[in-house]
Amino acid sequence: MFLGLSAAKNWRKLLVVNKSVIKIVAALVVALLPLVIVDSPIQARVLAIASLCLAVWFLEIAPPFVPTFLLWALVPLLLLSLDQTYSIATVLSWSADPVMALFFGGFCLGVATSVYGVDKRLASLIIRLGGGSFYLLLCLTIGSTAFLSMWMSNIAAAALMIACLRPLLSEFELEDRVRRTLLVGVALGADLGGIATPIGTGPNAIAIASISAKTQVSFIDWMLFALPLTIGMLAVAFIFLSIRSRNIAGEWDKRSASFVDDQLETETQAKSTVPFVVLISATVLSWLTEPMHGIPAAVTSVSAAAVMFATGMLRKEHLRRIDWSTLLLIAGGITLGRLFERSGTISMLTSQMPFSDLDPTMALFAICLISALFSALMSNTATVVMLIPIATAIIPEPSTALLVAISASFGIPFVISTPQNAMAYGEGGLRTSDLFYPGIVIMVIGCLIVSLTGRYVLGLVGIQ
Repeated sequence: MFLGLSAAKNWRKLLVVNKSVIKIVAALVVALLPLVIVDSPIQARVLAIASLCLAVWFLEIAPPFVPTFLLWALVPLLLLSLDQTYSIATVLSWSADPVMALFFGGFCLGVATSVYGVDKRLASLIIRLGGGSFYLLLCLTIGSTAFLSMWMSNIAAAALMIACLRPLLSEFELEDRVRRTLLVGVALGADLGGIATPIGTGPNAIAIASISAKTQVSFIDWMLFALPLTIGMLAVAFIFLSIRSRNIAGEWDKRSASFVDDQLETETQAKSTVPFVVLISATVLSWLTEPMHGIPAAVTSVSAAAVMFATGMLRKEHLRRIDWSTLLLIAGGITLGRLFERSGTISMLTSQMPFSDLDPTMALFAICLISALFSALMSNTATVVMLIPIATAIIPEPSTALLVAISASFGIPFVISTPQNAMAYGEGGLRTSDLFYPGIVIMVIGCLIVSLTGRYVLGLVGIQ
């Protein structure tokens, strides 16, 4: 018996090793193909580097930040001998985008929000207020998760809300529709909330950086367009889930029960939240009033981080809690976009395609839908990095990059589409259809709205 168990474990290990080897071989084959089929030496090597990095992202051969290191190393190694402009200093400078500073400050605020327990207090309050009515509880669950994901990691926002809901969820059987609906509400709120702000999700940052040479997008510019869209899509999610749960709402209202709040960490109980609330309020106000005072949002973010560490709101050990992996991932996306632009690779790829015959609106809808579909199956950051250069070559307007990035956030119909979906599914009881049907409706409606109205609305805020 023990020999049989040992053999089974060995076979499983061998299977895992074989899968890893197959992925590595596939990535190398994909990377070598451009060297064979592309005539231009520079563009062949650029495509080889890009193919390798995208393969590592898509196949999850290594952690998602590894391709960034590959880019920084391979570009000067393979291209410097052909063109002296591809030096390591130049390549690193591509990543030194103001968007990186904006995200860093946002991550610092997110860490401080957790340290001071503001996030838990807010989430517990909102859920407690909605406990007596199922529809109100569902609305506040979706809305509060989305609000948190506007300012902090959407993964962290989902994890926080699930933790606050867990005492309530534990009162129901795994298959209970009340429990399943609330979990789906958390996932959708976290998925959609990141659309609303430039710091909400990585693709937003990559899109802003990709057009920074032509158009500057302020914090308020983005929110004037994205916040109403986010609210509208959250309303679609709420209406859809409300219709599907209409038979259980009355039952919930009759048996609703109070539930205990999560206990705050000892560290957070001893701290006064007033200084931090003042700081975060001033930071957000500065972001929103950027056109009035002219201080870039990135400068505000870095200043807020400096104040937090200088005054002891955050300490040295809190640096470990900043999401450096995502920052590196964004840096890699920006670097790859700059590489495509500098080398003329996208112009070469699109010059032979008959895009001039396509209706611009139909072409934009197709691009947005492709962005959402790809993001539903793989990294939304990798999707945006790949599609933005192609999309802007097809429709050469700054708004195109922003619409592609926003559409990537609509790729949410599958359990594997986002970590938030997987997190909700991992709580147990959810069926694949619970996420698929609302996700596919949101994806199609979102892409239609963005493609039909996006350029016009962005034009109203000065982004053509």
